[in-house]
Amino acid sequence: MAVPRSNPTQSPYRLDVDQTLKASTALLQHLQRETKRLRDEASKKDLLAVDDEGASESDAPSSNDQPIWLNLSTKKHIADKARLKPGKVKVPHTLNKSPNLSICLITADPQRAVKDAVTDPAFPKALSARITKIIGFSKLKARYRTFESRRQLLAEHDIFLADDRIILRLVETLGKIFYKTTSKRPIPIAISPRRPIDKPDAKSKSQSASAVKKEAFIAPPAIVAQEIERTLDSVHVSTKPGTSIAVKVGWSSFSPAQLSENVGAAIEGMIDRFVAKGWRNIRSIHIKGPDTVALPIWLASDIWTGEDDIRSDDDAALSTSRATSKMSQLEGIRKEKRKTPHPDKDESRPRKKKPTEQDGVKKDKVQAETRKARLLEQKVQAMQDVPS
Repeated sequence: MAVPRSNPTQSPYRLDVDQTLKASTALLQHLQRETKRLRDEASKKDLLAVDDEGASESDAPSSNDQPIWLNLSTKKHIADKARLKPGKVKVPHTLNKSPNLSICLITADPQRAVKDAVTDPAFPKALSARITKIIGFSKLKARYRTFESRRQLLAEHDIFLADDRIILRLVETLGKIFYKTTSKRPIPIAISPRRPIDKPDAKSKSQSASAVKKEAFIAPPAIVAQEIERTLDSVHVSTKPGTSIAVKVGWSSFSPAQLSENVGAAIEGMIDRFVAKGWRNIRSIHIKGPDTVALPIWLASDIWTGEDDIRSDDDAALSTSRATSKMSQLEGIRKEKRKTPHPDKDESRPRKKKPTEQDGVKKDKVQAETRKARLLEQKVQAMQDVPS
């Protein structure tokens, strides 16, 4: 809902924190009740299931965690075409906190520089343990040509990160297996050096060519780790032609305060970066679970973005009269075309009449009389041929 108008100093084009917290609390309570109900039904059906008396609702396995989605609707289209390069919006509470998360890192060639950076002592051990695969672009194209191999790669990892220098080239390489949905699209990361590399002079030509190439290819290990952690701590936004965006902003295991903070940060970042005209182009904002109704947290009081979109009564009447006049002109042209003879047709020839039911009856009678007359002639001829 919009911010109450009782305080004239507050703008209606901002998020109501209290309303967001109320909606987050109600949604999480509903999801917890549904999870408990389904768990009780499953335990009743499975008579051999063992019930842990000391377990609490907060100790539920991660498989029962359900995603929370933020739905943002706009008054005008967000984008003219599908954006296959996901954007990133930083949120205070990460959605990728599991230590068992499997990350696949796709890099530009050569991949050895990235592997050395991940195994460097300056790279965090906890983060390197979650990076289970590092593959260069050329090897990716050579090894994963078939649909079956791409499906297997998609199923083996939870998140795919890709060097932003090759992110758009992956669309053709990975195909619809990865890009038909937005759940596991490769997310761009900037791991190239942030400062320009000076050209080596004559004295430095004696250095190893591989060392120079490695230094120029990738940022220091600490910078690479910061970029990967920043990407994991963000929500990912994929835009397409239309007036709505759906972004995953939390889990059912979050507290209402955590979910509310993520929702607020995601909304501000999305409106600033992806929505033209900002808050004035927002129609509604909702949050929902996988199988729940959408709870509103902000609704626009108008359905247009600016004064240019509003037409006066005179303008509307003029547009209606012009449309009516144009329709009558088109109808007149169609009638004239029906009356005008076709140049290829010869109008001097008599037109053929369509056969009627009476014409069919007359034709049958004529055929019957013809057969009778023919039989009579045959009988007379046969009698004359008989000898007396």
